[in-house]
Amino acid sequence: MTTRKDAPPFDERAFDFFAPVGAEVPLLIDSPHSGRSYPDDFATLVPERVLRGAEDWMVDDLVGDAPLEGASLLAARFPRAYIDPNRRLDDIDPGLIDGPWPTPLNPGPKSALGIGLVRARTNDGAPLLAGPLLAEALRARIERCWRPYRRALAESLHGLHARHGAVWHLDLHSMKSFGTAITPDGPGVERPDMVIGDLEGQSCNPAFTAFVAEQLRALGYSVAVNDPYKGAEIISGSGRPADNRHSLQIEMKRALYMDEATITANEGYDKLKADLRQLVANVAAWTRKAKAA
Repeated sequence: MTTRKDAPPFDERAFDFFAPVGAEVPLLIDSPHSGRSYPDDFATLVPERVLRGAEDWMVDDLVGDAPLEGASLLAARFPRAYIDPNRRLDDIDPGLIDGPWPTPLNPGPKSALGIGLVRARTNDGAPLLAGPLLAEALRARIERCWRPYRRALAESLHGLHARHGAVWHLDLHSMKSFGTAITPDGPGVERPDMVIGDLEGQSCNPAFTAFVAEQLRALGYSVAVNDPYKGAEIISGSGRPADNRHSLQIEMKRALYMDEATITANEGYDKLKADLRQLVANVAAWTRKAKAA
């Protein structure tokens, strides 16, 4: 996968999918929040640098070598500030919609913080949107971005499970190095290098969680499990361990690879990318053994 440091204009393509190189393993990596192609109809109150702080900047590139280890890779092209594929379709603040909505809304804690299906606030809690969205415009975002991404995710997982009898899934994100006004840990709290979440054991076999944590620690990273992030809608909808479908979220501290003020790579970028390839290789080997057991 080539580095996409300067993303092309949004062209109606909601995602990029990269098939395995060589023998396929039952492993899918997805990056739902690294999209950086901003559609023309996106309007915001904040400058570009603040807006782009919402991106999981370059996570798709950091894990871009995954297909070389036999894994499949799915990455969103649209930004989460436009619409968030890691949220429920009914997790919308009604005040953000201008016009009637055809189905009941059920805004949750994320919407209360301004980070529901439609992102309304910046990382420091300031307003992000220029105003409510026309209902028709929001429906268009769902149809052109949210549904295609979630459909591709579901179809990829289903296909891997059908071919192998089991599937493992890593949902990759980056997190600010310190908590903010809109995060569970609160402003100023320093995070560990990695936070892995399995919804308190609901989205995957605990052995898989323990294995990934062990591998990351062996690579020299500090790791927390389910604190402050347990996982969200993607792993909730994808992980069914009783059916041999295992889904795990990984949050990576941004200071490991980027200058958060300038949104540029730092001296740790190449090391983290190499370590993630090693992690994927180790997980791929683990899935082969687990499948054969």
